[in-house]
Amino acid sequence: MTQAQRYHGMGIELMALGKLPEAAECFQQAVDNDPRCAGAMAALGRALKALTRPEQAVPVLEKALALSPDDPELYCDLGDALQTLGQIERAIDAYASALQRDPALPRAWYAAGCAESSRGEYVSALVCFHKALETNSELPEALHNLGQVLFKLGQTGEAVDLFRRAASIGNPDLPMAALATIIPGSPADGNQSILDARLSWSRRYLPPPRPAARFSGRVKASDGRMRIGYVSSFFENRNWMKPVWALINRHDERRFEIHLFSDAPESAVKHGYRGRGRFHDISGLTNEAAADEIEKCAIDLLVDLNGYSAMRRLPLFALRPAPVIVGWFNMFATTGMPCYDYLIGDVEVIPPEEEQFYCEKILRVPGSYLTFEVTYPVPEVVAPPCSFHRPIAFGCLAPLYKINSEVITAWSRILEQAGDSALILRNAQLESPGVKEFVRRLFEDHGIARTRIRLEGPAEHYQFLKTYDQIDIALDTFPYNGGTTTAEAIWQGVPVLAFRGDRWVSRTSASILHAGGLSEFIAQGVEDYVSAAVKLALAPETPKKLADLRAGMRARLQASPVCDTSGFARNMERLYEQMLF
Repeated sequence: MTQAQRYHGMGIELMALGKLPEAAECFQQAVDNDPRCAGAMAALGRALKALTRPEQAVPVLEKALALSPDDPELYCDLGDALQTLGQIERAIDAYASALQRDPALPRAWYAAGCAESSRGEYVSALVCFHKALETNSELPEALHNLGQVLFKLGQTGEAVDLFRRAASIGNPDLPMAALATIIPGSPADGNQSILDARLSWSRRYLPPPRPAARFSGRVKASDGRMRIGYVSSFFENRNWMKPVWALINRHDERRFEIHLFSDAPESAVKHGYRGRGRFHDISGLTNEAAADEIEKCAIDLLVDLNGYSAMRRLPLFALRPAPVIVGWFNMFATTGMPCYDYLIGDVEVIPPEEEQFYCEKILRVPGSYLTFEVTYPVPEVVAPPCSFHRPIAFGCLAPLYKINSEVITAWSRILEQAGDSALILRNAQLESPGVKEFVRRLFEDHGIARTRIRLEGPAEHYQFLKTYDQIDIALDTFPYNGGTTTAEAIWQGVPVLAFRGDRWVSRTSASILHAGGLSEFIAQGVEDYVSAAVKLALAPETPKKLADLRAGMRARLQASPVCDTSGFARNMERLYEQMLF
């Protein structure tokens, strides 16, 4: 036995014992003794990859492939290391080389799907995950990732089914988390299913709370003010945070001491924040450390602005770093987490008869639970396109995951009955030519010619909002309504046609439209929604009606409760006092 073979064998034994660093040293010794030892070179590359040293693993794996150019598994190893480094194009090439040598290799198809998904090529990813499952239909990771891709393509019902299936046959961690996150937007599920999914996830994965008795001896602020903390992973998102800044900038600082706990530094917040309160950057902190920081500030009432959009922060609230925990803003269903004492909504989104589907106590503000102000440059409102003797242009700028099969069906019915009308869709997912073709085919399946559908990808936000210049009437999505999308459309003068659904997430637009004085655009169900859109498209008076509406839209909104940010702040403050006293 040669020295290289001896070191190679020792490395294999150490790998079996889980001693990766020692194994890597042995493989390195083997390679140093015999650089042509293909097995040792491959083993060294794999050990370095397992040690999360991809920058070292890549050149070693490339040398191993020079020695064993027909090994598909080695190409997969190289692809995995490249993908870890963010070199997605090279990773995809490596997986393609693996599949040239073994077209049925599930590992290669699965990894290629992950790479395609990471660069937004969801249709290509769909093909890859299906190929991986052709060989083994019970691969839980492939089922989970296929579900993620289907969700991003708007196929929410199919995604939910896959998450449930993946959770039943493998490690349930990822699919249960995914299910708890997306289930409010699943057309086939309702309030009870949402509550069940979120309760199941929270009971399994959340840490136990810290003892509540530690708050009993807390010293009140010397000036008598209530200490309110807001937690967000998205303070830097200028357009999404409009309702949040509308509240924070209007707080009565004589009565409330405001603290912001942010997953981004203060320097990253370019719009909205006016320096009110104390800013705490918790982006580098674990949930336990963040909870310690919040306790150190002696917060009386802590408001979560994230919900399930930042799942990694949900355990923070389970630790109960404040006596009262509240959910607001990005909440559109129960959290399923007993640590939340209250959720704040309005009577439109949570009618009293549905409180049984919430594990939190429900409190309501008058009007809408969302108000907004615009503090950054936006385009001027222009006349509607139909006022220039053009057919009605419907539009929606919601993300693709909200545009599910039921939405496509309803919009197709509208286009079928509404003369020469057209539909404009714009979102980040439509940057991919493959995704554009996928969406066009969804409409073609309903008999709608692709010439009537205009699809556009992302743009800088000002230019993104300029898209509303080309839209006469915005169509809301369901059951997952627009929030920011609805507010931005009406601010640009474009009315949003929506309807009241069967859960909070499907009534957000109705809440905003009602408070904005636009109740005439709230239908009573999907049939009424379709017929109202068709009627508007065909009515001869519509161009003038829309032109008059757009001309006065911003003044109308500014005079309505949906922009009464001061009144909203007083209402929220009354609720905070009610919770604490």
